[in-house]
Amino acid sequence: MVGWTGEILPSDDLTPPDTPPTTTSISRMPPLNKSSAPIPLDDDVKPILDAPSEGLWVSKEDQGRLERQLAQDKNGKTVPVWLSDEIDTSKDGALCLKDQARWRRFAEHELYTLFHYKQHEPTDGRAERGSWADYYQLNQKFAKKILEIYKPGDLVMIHDYHLLLLPLMLRQRVKHMNIAFFLHIPFPSSEFLRCLPRRNDILEGVLGANLVGFQSYSYSRHFTSCCSRILGFTSDNVGVDAYGAKVTVGVFPIGIDAAAVEDMAFDKHIDQQVIDLRKMYEGKAIIVGRDRLDSVRGVAQKLMAFERFLDMFPEWRGKAVLIQVTSPGNAEEEKEDSGNKIANKVSELVTKINGLYGSLSFSPVQHYPQYLSQDEYLALLRAADIALITSVRDGMNTTSLEYVVCQKNDHGPLILSEFSGTAGTLKDAIHINPWDLTGVARSIQYALTMSTDKKTAMHLNLYHHVTTKNVQSWTASFIRRLLHVLSSRNSTISTPLLDKATLLSTYRAAEKRLFMFDYDGTLTPIVRDPSAATPSERVIRTLRTLASDPRNAVWIISGRDQEFLSQYLGDIPGLGFSAEHGSFMRHPGSTEWENLAEIYDMGWQKEVMEVFQKYTEMTPGMSIIPMPV
Repeated sequence: MVGWTGEILPSDDLTPPDTPPTTTSISRMPPLNKSSAPIPLDDDVKPILDAPSEGLWVSKEDQGRLERQLAQDKNGKTVPVWLSDEIDTSKDGALCLKDQARWRRFAEHELYTLFHYKQHEPTDGRAERGSWADYYQLNQKFAKKILEIYKPGDLVMIHDYHLLLLPLMLRQRVKHMNIAFFLHIPFPSSEFLRCLPRRNDILEGVLGANLVGFQSYSYSRHFTSCCSRILGFTSDNVGVDAYGAKVTVGVFPIGIDAAAVEDMAFDKHIDQQVIDLRKMYEGKAIIVGRDRLDSVRGVAQKLMAFERFLDMFPEWRGKAVLIQVTSPGNAEEEKEDSGNKIANKVSELVTKINGLYGSLSFSPVQHYPQYLSQDEYLALLRAADIALITSVRDGMNTTSLEYVVCQKNDHGPLILSEFSGTAGTLKDAIHINPWDLTGVARSIQYALTMSTDKKTAMHLNLYHHVTTKNVQSWTASFIRRLLHVLSSRNSTISTPLLDKATLLSTYRAAEKRLFMFDYDGTLTPIVRDPSAATPSERVIRTLRTLASDPRNAVWIISGRDQEFLSQYLGDIPGLGFSAEHGSFMRHPGSTEWENLAEIYDMGWQKEVMEVFQKYTEMTPGMSIIPMPV
């Protein structure tokens, strides 16, 4: 596995280099602070802290020590990618890590938000250009590291929106590399993706893969639609035709390691925590929510729907409690929400609901804006009567899958937003529209009053799906599909997109350069009326600039006649012409046309004409049109 080291922070407590880190999940101790708190089971909510702005020096010796430790990890070998600028590397190989958060800034500020259907206010673009340069360099460094360890025949699997350019970068360097890409977050419709200035680069980058996978069918359909509408490529339900090859697009709903979750959830140590939670809320129905505090998780919608539930069904006042755990959003979202509008909105709703429907002895909403330890989280899922997930846009929602596993014995219903990426696979969950507050309130009432037999039937189907369509099944099906794609197209050779950075550096270093341009379809678009295919001012200006460089030899190769080419491009000094498919030539700097038919022996034409005549007579509707020379 090749991965970024992450943002490295200075440590005050020095330990021997081979000492494994102590975590709260291993020691079963409560987290000392939110930075040390583990993230239960999924990694999409890890706390992100900015490194000191002055930079952190990592010696060559420390780099090697970490690389050796990661290579010997019992869970698998990991090859770290060190992200720093070349100017921040000393002669002895030490790295200075500055503003480490910038490497993920474009991915989280531009891509993550837009892919979740959020648009920023327009800016002058300077900050976006800087973050794009960092994003491009991040993908380049991953490509370089992969190529260092790549062997022919390896399967390269690339994950998520931080590495959307990587498939094409690898394809440009190794034409026959076997590449699969999987996106874990939603993919937006073409109307939204058009708003991204770098939309073409993003789509072209992903199309460097042989197989592109998504969480749900709607995301895959949006991707193929974007390739057709933005790039102009032909697409169908199988994939996209790009660069002379078929890029297969598939749907692979990802799962969790259900067996591992079940082993942890039903540990004897957690049994007591479950008993304590149920005793704490004895006589009350426990509704559980656990979300990251950002604009797409629907925490505010959940609280408003719970308020509507208590208003519509007064018999549940004092008998139902919503335990909502929220962890901080990503750093870029927090910068965008500098006024803490989301957190303030949630706090206001909690206060309002507890004020209206609570008492001195009971609050219907228990809001915990913190990280939970793994044990606390699993105990909460086991103690719940209902899980309520109201995300307004989501990729894979692991909480829903983990809840199903934790309810193995109690069969609590799952209320799941239809906008979640897992909604399409969890058919037996109670699907809701988080914007329909009354509908959500009715669904809560339905789940609380559901018969035991109905709960059992629904849960058995959900449990069977989660335990069989687990992460191991996902891995096997994804790789199996990739192998099938590779075996069915082993004779297809794709033409990867030109590497502009390599082209530019090679161009600048070359002493002599030869440019040969076709006319129709290259310098001008294909049009119905050939006489209307005239070069634009930009094309003329570019050709004039190229031809003015003494190191460049620029030729126009066309089936057009001399008169046409002379009329539109003949006044550009330094251009060479090959007209009428090579019959006439005009060398750079000359005004005279050379008839090659007068120089070379054309006696072969008689034999060719006899062959043409034979098949013309055999094929109705055919004719021979001799071209004048």
